[in-house]
Amino acid sequence: MRTAFVLAAVLVVAGCTGDAEPDPARPAGPAEPGVLRVLAGSELTDMQPVLDAAAKATGVEVKFTFTGTLEGAEALAKGEVDGKYDAVWFSSNRYPAGIPEAAKRLGNQVKIMSSPVVLGLSTSSAQRLGWADRRVGWGEIAEQAGRKAFSYGMTDPSASNSGFSALVGVASALAGAGNAVDAGQIAAVTPQLKSFFAAQSLSAGSSGWLSEAYQRRAAGQDPGTRVDGLINYESVLLSMNAAGNLPEPLTLVYPSDGVVTADYPLTLLADSGDAARDAHQRLTDHLRTPDVQREVMETTHRRPVVPGVELDSRFAVRDLVELPFPAARDSVDALLSAYFNEIRRPSRTLYVLDTSGSMAGDRIEALRSALVGLTGADGSLTGRFRRFRSREEVTMLPFNTTPGTPRTFTLPEGDPQAELAEIKAYAEGLREGGGTAIYDSLNRAYDLMEPLVAADPDRFTSIVLMTDGENANGSGLAEFMASFDSSHAAVRHVPVFTVLFGEGSSDELGKVAELTGGEVFDARATDLGDVFQEIRGYQ
Repeated sequence: MRTAFVLAAVLVVAGCTGDAEPDPARPAGPAEPGVLRVLAGSELTDMQPVLDAAAKATGVEVKFTFTGTLEGAEALAKGEVDGKYDAVWFSSNRYPAGIPEAAKRLGNQVKIMSSPVVLGLSTSSAQRLGWADRRVGWGEIAEQAGRKAFSYGMTDPSASNSGFSALVGVASALAGAGNAVDAGQIAAVTPQLKSFFAAQSLSAGSSGWLSEAYQRRAAGQDPGTRVDGLINYESVLLSMNAAGNLPEPLTLVYPSDGVVTADYPLTLLADSGDAARDAHQRLTDHLRTPDVQREVMETTHRRPVVPGVELDSRFAVRDLVELPFPAARDSVDALLSAYFNEIRRPSRTLYVLDTSGSMAGDRIEALRSALVGLTGADGSLTGRFRRFRSREEVTMLPFNTTPGTPRTFTLPEGDPQAELAEIKAYAEGLREGGGTAIYDSLNRAYDLMEPLVAADPDRFTSIVLMTDGENANGSGLAEFMASFDSSHAAVRHVPVFTVLFGEGSSDELGKVAELTGGEVFDARATDLGDVFQEIRGYQ
């Protein structure tokens, strides 16, 4: 069952901390001799077999806590890592290095492996476009994307380094200035960037979920539309091919004008003690030995970084051009802001919100706070890029014994502050009371979506269902599933992201997410606002 896989994946990612949602501010455990406490990107779960062998060889055990790129940079800048971790291990240090308060906490950096971010297309799509045997540049790729000659999925650049690197790479290549794109050049390349991102039809908060979603859609297991390819790490795309689960393999397209490469520096924190420094030295020396570099290449499909370790045949393109990365945080922030507010296809989100009597007290206050946070009240690094955005369409559908009255907010391009204030006032006015009609309300949500999708299909469209209890009124899960199967094709492509809260049924909400091609998010042991922000990466 896919639901079981999803829950297992959550446990793998959170396993080192015991949290449903890992918190960078919480350490992996107290300092121990021979233990390196590492705050890391979640894609490094595949390094565990290599690290287990390294522990036997060096006596150094790695204890991971996983987080996202921006969350990790923010934790560094705020000093939340101080004394709680010995090292950080992200796919790249480029973003935190551009934030003075984060950069000063970075100590000795040792690159362990590398993987460029490239485009992977189904073989038939690459052949149709003439790219299977020919190098092409980002300009041609953007031109064909603007014509909708192919579609692709990419991670949210505020949530995952692969999407972040893709955005920086294509912007830098299209600017063509030979140096890192700056805030002044972004406006000039915005039309080409809009063409490029017009073909993005799938967003995700992590590289792993993105590849799983692509695989399910390629195999016809999800109701979502088929996607022709992915922008992701080369290692992820090669791993998907090696697994043999795709209907047809992916052809990797390496843009001739350059890529942005993840170089995975295992970075000691500046305030680490002598024991951690010694453990870091022993571990990195071991990981850079030729035999271990070959093991990393074989097991994770990442490239070795030690001279003399030859690439094997799976790495068909070796003469990669590395694109410059903006050194100034202002340039990166300007690019992210332009991406969300001007460049990418706008979002349409419908929130189905439980306001039943059981939500009284702290729960309804948590819901109000979570929604208010999305209006811009959360001024953190991540909060700024996860709030409701210009051009977005947001519908609120509260429910208790029956579905309530929906209200739609359309944020204008340019200055959305007035509409954000309306959403804030609406959220603060939510009141609890009555029963719990989950599936009547979810059916109502799809009824509301149908004319909206028909009138404007070119949006990222999704439903968020948040409930703190089990269904007690109206139709049940079986009736919803039957209704969904007979609904209009356009709305069967709309995923439901379900939020477990309070006594919500993990089994039923998992089935809803599986049926609709969505995902389950667990807010029972973490802040509801953090979960709502995490879901933004998929919208």
